[in-house]
Amino acid sequence: MFNEAVTQGDDPGAAAAAHAHGILPSADFCEVVLEEPKADSHGDLSTNMAMQMAKTQRMAPRKIAEALIAHLDDKTGMIAQTEIAGPGFINFFIKPAAWHPVLTAIHDQDGDYGRCDLGKGMRIQIEFVSSNPTGPLHVGHGRGAAVGDSTANILKFCGYDVQKEYYINDSGRQIQTLGLSVYLRGRELIGKTVDFPETCYQGAYIRDLAAELLARDGQELFEKDEAAAIMPCARYAAEKITRGMRADLVDFGVTFDCWFSEQSLYDAGKVAADIRYFREKGLIYENDNALWFKTSDFGDEKDRVVVRQNGQTTYFASDITYHKDKFERGFQKVIDVWGADHHGYIPRMRAAVEACGYRREQFDVLLVQLVNLLRAGQPVAMSTRAGEFVTLADVVKEVGRDAARFIFLTRHYDSPLDFDLELAKQKTNDNPVYYVQYVHARIASIYRKAEANGMDLGGFSTDDLTALSTPEDVALIKALARYPEAVALAGAAMEPHRITYYLMTLAAAFHTYYNRHRVLCEDDLRLTRARLHLITAVQKVIRNGLALLGVSAPDAM
Repeated sequence: MFNEAVTQGDDPGAAAAAHAHGILPSADFCEVVLEEPKADSHGDLSTNMAMQMAKTQRMAPRKIAEALIAHLDDKTGMIAQTEIAGPGFINFFIKPAAWHPVLTAIHDQDGDYGRCDLGKGMRIQIEFVSSNPTGPLHVGHGRGAAVGDSTANILKFCGYDVQKEYYINDSGRQIQTLGLSVYLRGRELIGKTVDFPETCYQGAYIRDLAAELLARDGQELFEKDEAAAIMPCARYAAEKITRGMRADLVDFGVTFDCWFSEQSLYDAGKVAADIRYFREKGLIYENDNALWFKTSDFGDEKDRVVVRQNGQTTYFASDITYHKDKFERGFQKVIDVWGADHHGYIPRMRAAVEACGYRREQFDVLLVQLVNLLRAGQPVAMSTRAGEFVTLADVVKEVGRDAARFIFLTRHYDSPLDFDLELAKQKTNDNPVYYVQYVHARIASIYRKAEANGMDLGGFSTDDLTALSTPEDVALIKALARYPEAVALAGAAMEPHRITYYLMTLAAAFHTYYNRHRVLCEDDLRLTRARLHLITAVQKVIRNGLALLGVSAPDAM
């Protein structure tokens, strides 16, 4: 941007001459960083490089800015005006026509607009939801599902090779408890007196599962001793619940490339083999008749048990093997989406990844905070202990997939979220998903109106874009130009709420534009064609962004 003639070598004695002739004394330039000012009155782009160069050039920043502007090399003729502001900011005002290529790029690239190669094909596995198959998915799992699925979509769009995985925790103590819960409810159903422990699963779905087993197999199973009946009950219940989870997730728009069974690691002998391997390496040792992993050698606050005194392995033991298996499958980075209550588990898993020979930065965790479920502003009472909670299926049935997914993603996943069921159903601008989807539908209706009025919209030429010269035209195009950066930032930070926020900002820009300007001008078809070209670009970007969030873009509402 700045002509090389602006410099005059490194001789500090040339400073006085530089003041007089607008030439800088040193060829030592800083990197030119252009930013978008917060106030429109400060131009379209701004740089503080004159202030950064003051020490090197031994000149006042405003004098440096004058020299830079004097030797500005604007070969494309896009700059309408420059100004020096404050202590030495250089503000650039761009000609309206310089923004028109943004529209051409959107129309040419269509569904690929905003796509980038940030990932360069890196193989990433993202594992999310992974709820124990001991009960239906609840509203908190829904937020994790939306975060995981949308993050995967964004990473794919940013050039990563992404696989989505669900880890089925179908082994261990919780499965035993599930089997016991079903067995005891079945005993009740056949008229036996049962003392049902508080540690068992309390929900009505347990009784339903027991009734199904009773109807299918008769009383024989529930007349057996507890030890013989628990695992058949557990297997039936876990498989039935897992099928229900799959169906609920499909209804929510979430599918997985792989459903991975924890029990398969035990069946294949991998957990036992890894325990032997790490014992041989001196990373697992025995103490108090238990086996401990030296996670403290890799930054954890203390060592962790992998085999209890009773000989049973811990969840941590199978988690080590599971994550080791992920990397052995060729993934270069592994991302887990967990509930926020698992934050204390991160150091030990990072330690395990490093102990397996991989870099700590190859493992990342997205912690998803709780959802506060409301109805018309009032909290919805829930008790997971009593088995009384709102399931994901309940939410999707009441408010729809689109509203649920979008609202789950309106805030950073590490922040608590208020989800109001009544608000999510409203067809008003207070409902964020309606506010954004309405833009797509509104633009489709404008085209329908043009066709109904018999308007001849053919013969569009890029020359028509010269009609887009108002401040509102430029503001809307500038909003569209920010989309690729929003996608890249969302991918780099793994923060899908950036896309949601961007879409709401773009929707606001469109509503402002539409309230001030007619699109269909029957007395000026050239202007009509130009504005239709502009709002169609808005429609495409809205559609692209919603697709990353797993939300539809309707043509009518």
